[in-house]
Amino acid sequence: MAGYEGGSDRIWDEYDWERFLQEQDQKTEKYMQLLETYLDDPQRDEIIAREMGWTQLLDAKDWSTEVDALLDEDVQEEDGFDPAEATRAAETFEEHGLYQAALALTIWIDQLFDKKPLLQNEPAAIKLATHSALASAKLAAGLSGDDVDEIGMTIAYLKRALKAITISLDAAAQLLLEKLITATQHSVLQQRLFQVRDGIINLMGEYRSEWRRRFGSEGFRS
Repeated sequence: MAGYEGGSDRIWDEYDWERFLQEQDQKTEKYMQLLETYLDDPQRDEIIAREMGWTQLLDAKDWSTEVDALLDEDVQEEDGFDPAEATRAAETFEEHGLYQAALALTIWIDQLFDKKPLLQNEPAAIKLATHSALASAKLAAGLSGDDVDEIGMTIAYLKRALKAITISLDAAAQLLLEKLITATQHSVLQQRLFQVRDGIINLMGEYRSEWRRRFGSEGFRS
């Protein structure tokens, strides 16, 4: 894989990937803001293409189907995207115990909402549901890359999943404080959250050890 800067051939570590993912987040956020701002403008497509730097689309008659591809174009270029490999990777992460635990957590939260419909309008409950789902998504993304080149990417995604679970833990505590869930419900929820959190931490340690085994301490910033 090409390096992050200067076209070097060194393998990216978790910090290179984190910086890259942040840039992709910023591009997506910029696009969404532009879309919201110019939604009703007759020149919307041209304005957005120009602001995003998509000069190849300025003369196109219909470019809407290409937007999604452009938003993650850099990801596909760096990863050497292959649909068949993506399918195999999906099968791999879906079988991973940590992903299954995270998915079970989101299902449990959905069931809690079914029992307590009023939770759907509570900020703390929305934060809990959103970030627990986000953790599952980040785990899916990270666990999809088993390649030697993808260890740094996997760790970067695991760190994002850990952050999402930490926010979920805070939201769960807030729900208990506001007496929106019972002590028993909070205990079960906390147990499930800790299970995912501890699993992420352990897996990060394993991947960092594997990084050191393969590449030594060079390029790894602990």
